[in-house]
Amino acid sequence: MHYVNLVVFVFILLNTIAAIFTVLRRKRDIATTWAWLLVLIFLPYVGFVIYLFAGRSLSTKRMQQLNQEYARGVRAYTRQQHLSPADQDQLNSDMGLTGRELARSMWRSASAPLAMHNAFQLFTEGNAKFAALLADIDAAQVSIAVEYYTIYPDAIGTELRTHLIAALKRGVRVNVIYDAWGSLGMRDSWWSEVRSYGGQVVVFFSSKHIFTDFRLNYRDHRKIVVIDDAIAYTGGFNVGDQYLGRSAKFGNWRDTHARLEGDVVTALKIRFVMDWNATDANRPMPYPPLGVKHDDLPLLPMQVVASGPDTPQPYVKLAYAQLIMAARRRVWIQTPYLVPDETIMNALIGAATAGVDVRIMIPNMPDHPFIYRATQYYAKQLHEAGVHILHYQNGFLHAKSIICDDEVAGFGSTNCDYRSFQLNFEVTTFVYGKDATRKFAGLFTRDMQQSHLLTDADIDAQGGWLRFKQQFAHMLAPIL
Repeated sequence: MHYVNLVVFVFILLNTIAAIFTVLRRKRDIATTWAWLLVLIFLPYVGFVIYLFAGRSLSTKRMQQLNQEYARGVRAYTRQQHLSPADQDQLNSDMGLTGRELARSMWRSASAPLAMHNAFQLFTEGNAKFAALLADIDAAQVSIAVEYYTIYPDAIGTELRTHLIAALKRGVRVNVIYDAWGSLGMRDSWWSEVRSYGGQVVVFFSSKHIFTDFRLNYRDHRKIVVIDDAIAYTGGFNVGDQYLGRSAKFGNWRDTHARLEGDVVTALKIRFVMDWNATDANRPMPYPPLGVKHDDLPLLPMQVVASGPDTPQPYVKLAYAQLIMAARRRVWIQTPYLVPDETIMNALIGAATAGVDVRIMIPNMPDHPFIYRATQYYAKQLHEAGVHILHYQNGFLHAKSIICDDEVAGFGSTNCDYRSFQLNFEVTTFVYGKDATRKFAGLFTRDMQQSHLLTDADIDAQGGWLRFKQQFAHMLAPIL
């Protein structure tokens, strides 16, 4: 028995030392550090297998690719920022103080150019979004750039492929990026006909050494389509039948996506080129020249802000924090996953405490049960601090948006969670001005009519087992 105890002690000691060395050899925030130590110490061996796939950073080679392409992309962005005197006047009028400060902050820090002349059409339902997208693809004459986290080889995925093949037959250039983890079930051979007509398709950061190089983190979560460098689509919709409300599990799928025209299209094309060149350095795409000015379109300032392992700072998170802390009247957020880090959590509580109308709308059902328990935990904490938590009940809410007063609205691929703010490659488009912001507020108000406001009674009715799962999920929130 003495020897058994000694062996167990040595095993625990060696496992603890290995866990500390593994976690501390890379710079992380304190919450993530403790979460990984918890997993590695209390799940011996198994924890290290989990870490192998979910805890490692990108390789040095990948980071060099990203850094080199980011530098090129920043130079391309910089060429786009030329504001006319009329544009300067617009900065000082309709955008408001909060809008002007955010626009300047994101330009100075993230090199995100302010696109002044634009038009947009919002989509909240998949059938309308894909009908418009496929129609624009059918009208394409020069180029189509497609980037999605998820492309499923189902009915709508096959329909998209058919329209891309038809475009290739007309002589249109087609480039496609998709994420391997987000598109599970997709086989490379599914794209063989697209390639046979000259289309180029790449898997984001694919590797021949799938076991040793695969990572659950650092996924390309962006959704971007650019057609003829004149029309762009971006937002929350992926490509799959469930996003058109065809899933019995989720039913109606509520998302936010936009069709964009104007100066902002060039910024999205630059973002696509950066992702393409970092993924496929052997077939690089040229960056677009100085974009054509669209003076025929209304003055509607927009700004594309990207963040991820390829950016020096988590710019989208910083933008969210800046808006929340600058709000004077309201902050309304829609997100399918509510797992905020300490920065965003404190900003939300501070705003609510200061009397700002803070509302957060989340789904009433999980698509990832463990993450949903963490969402419930944070929803409860925020409710107790005076934040209004709304559970959307007409199907699944996948929209990712933020509204600050009547000055700024943001939408895109970024969820309000650790993964989007720190780990994934994301893109969010900020829209400035009262008229545009009120359109987003109108959608939020409409959704409120189909939502349930979280109450003290709802929380009191939660059982002990559910509370335990919420607490446990909260402990692992930084690595979910």
